[in-house]
Amino acid sequence: MASAPAPAPSPVESATIRKLQTHILPFVFLLYVIAYLDRTNIGFAALTMNKELAITSPQFGFLAGIFFFGYFIFEVPSNLLLHRIGARIWIARILLSWGIVAMLTGFIHTAHQLYTLRFLLGLAEAGYFPGIVLYLTYWFREREQAQAIALFMAATPFTSIIGAPVSGLILDHAHWLGLSSWRWLLILEGFPAIVCGLLTYLLLPNRPGEAKFLTPEEKEWISSELAREERHKAAEHRISAVQVFKNARVWHLTAIGFLASCASYSMVFWMPQFMKALSRQYSNTTVGTLVMVPYLIGLTAMVLIGHRSDRVLERRYHAAVPAIIGAIFLALVATTTPNSALFSVILWSFAATGIYGLMGPFWSLPSEFLTGFSAAAGIALINCFGNLGGFVGPYAIGAINKRTGSFRGGLAFLGVSLFTSAMLILALRKKPEKQA
Repeated sequence: MASAPAPAPSPVESATIRKLQTHILPFVFLLYVIAYLDRTNIGFAALTMNKELAITSPQFGFLAGIFFFGYFIFEVPSNLLLHRIGARIWIARILLSWGIVAMLTGFIHTAHQLYTLRFLLGLAEAGYFPGIVLYLTYWFREREQAQAIALFMAATPFTSIIGAPVSGLILDHAHWLGLSSWRWLLILEGFPAIVCGLLTYLLLPNRPGEAKFLTPEEKEWISSELAREERHKAAEHRISAVQVFKNARVWHLTAIGFLASCASYSMVFWMPQFMKALSRQYSNTTVGTLVMVPYLIGLTAMVLIGHRSDRVLERRYHAAVPAIIGAIFLALVATTTPNSALFSVILWSFAATGIYGLMGPFWSLPSEFLTGFSAAAGIALINCFGNLGGFVGPYAIGAINKRTGSFRGGLAFLGVSLFTSAMLILALRKKPEKQA
């Protein structure tokens, strides 16, 4: 049963939340667009890169997913360092290092060199996503977090909405200085991370007390509200950063994140090749346009579901129901036949609705019982192990595709993964038990 809706806000509350939404969210949204583009543009580069470098389907699945091993190794330490050092310096460091590695990827000559740089890209970017989720808890109360996280994570489908057609155009038209177009794709899309790293260091405030866009009254109000929530969670649960690693609810959320990541990253890395397989006559620009549509639908669902989850203060069903919808339509995508692009786009659109719709409510669950260093460790741990699904899913698709010569078995595997994720969400207790 859902909790009662929040009472009507006071004028200072309304003004403060509006300023946070218009000053903090757009900036971290932009940063995540750049991060997600550099993480996933290998899916479009593969349309021409795989042939040039003689990369097989299993090899592509491995190089797409090896990013997450690097991410895994440094995830928790990175988030703890962010909490100690401050978001401005640490996020700027992350952006600069991954921008450099992303651009260098455009100069590789063998699959093994690509394995190495994809691993280093994950190492460089480690901690960025959980760091931003943690950073949002410094600014938004629990009642606004699902929508704030959904608006931030809307960068994932938005990146593909703009990145898919742009990547297709680069592949079709960028053949400068004797370099292949897929190389220019990786180089051009890596450069913005370096620019935004410098902007982050100059512009991003660490906490509300440093925010120049808030009045003293607004700083006092949001700081006191967040401090009150922290005291309440500390009194109720008392989970230290060390205890996070043996907390059953944290590992339950980690399993959910792992299975959901299997589906979401497989969609991102493999959908361009799936669309291309429908008709070899499609140009890369056409493929980019087709791929854009499901992400546009998923973006809309993500924002609307996150907003409703906050309005009724309910998380479990708002995450589980979209996951079930996504699972059903991923399985249906497997029935798509060649030359049925419209039907395929419709099915992928419903799948994207489910995959992205669950994100805001799901990532609001850790902040119900974690705060401070325990939040830093817990969010990183959930994302750290959960993101290994970003290796397992794409690699499984490549292996199944090579064995069967079809995407159907792999898509069915993703549907089962997402459905299992939904069942685990429903199995969560409504509220974590009070800790001793």
